[in-house]
Amino acid sequence: MNRTTLFALLFAVAWPAAASAHAMLQHAEPSAGAAVRASPPEVRLEFSEELEPSFSGAVITDDKGRPAAAGAAAISGTTITVKLNGLHAGGYRVQWHAVSTDTHRTEGAYSFTVGP
Repeated sequence: MNRTTLFALLFAVAWPAAASAHAMLQHAEPSAGAAVRASPPEVRLEFSEELEPSFSGAVITDDKGRPAAAGAAAISGTTITVKLNGLHAGGYRVQWHAVSTDTHRTEGAYSFTVGP
């Protein structure tokens, strides 16, 4: 096998793995569907890839669509953290978007509730 053929074969095998690299949500706290007794101090989202801070973020809203965060999302490494105001009993929605350092974008949303 010559060098060109070997290089083409290696590229063909490696390329699909590189092309499919996306920052996927691995862990969330509070988690999707969680029912927590008291207001959590923050929402913490951990991803599978390093994030591009300028293009990643999260928004937390109550069941009426009002902002519930105490400020902008902080992005560091593979994590998005959003500090929360004291949340009242009710439903909350976390909507996130993540751009990995290789420029692939993912996004998603989930809900959790704070009990009385």
